[in-house]
Amino acid sequence: MIAELIKDTEEKMRKAIEAVKQDFSQVRTGRANPGLVEHLKLEAYGAQMSVNQVAAVSVPEPRQLLIAPFDRTLLSVIEKAIQKSDLGINPTNDGVALRLTIPQLNEQRRKDLIKQVHQKAEHGRVSIRTVRQEVQKKLQTARKNSEISEDEERRTHEQIQKLVDRYIAQVDELLKIKEAELMEV
Repeated sequence: MIAELIKDTEEKMRKAIEAVKQDFSQVRTGRANPGLVEHLKLEAYGAQMSVNQVAAVSVPEPRQLLIAPFDRTLLSVIEKAIQKSDLGINPTNDGVALRLTIPQLNEQRRKDLIKQVHQKAEHGRVSIRTVRQEVQKKLQTARKNSEISEDEERRTHEQIQKLVDRYIAQVDELLKIKEAELMEV
């Protein structure tokens, strides 16, 4: 039971790290990144779809994204989705594909983005701590029901805390990397 609980806990924490990475990839830096537009939703073929489902997104230059739809009739739909988004970038339509030129970030925008990244990192830390709290409740219940001993409960708490520390350190490392990326001129 304990080994399975630890394995399950680690899997949930790994998913929290993946969510933080995903959140960070959506924060615009001065460099082109396909993650900026992949999450955008649009109406295509009678359903809500994301840009990467209807187009190929590539980076031909360090500060430019190229979005080539698989079906050219969706070009204007993708363009409108980008314009409605919070990216603040206007696409250039050449009739075949869309080009997004990523502008340089000014100092104020960098500071705002760093605040956003810090909030996303804190959300990831909170997710990891929430997983720990769930496990602690399960352990307390198991202890009350005499399924595990007090020593097993304490040892498992210590193992879980080590996992929490390790995954929070990963969030901090990802934050440090993203901050450096944002401050790059």
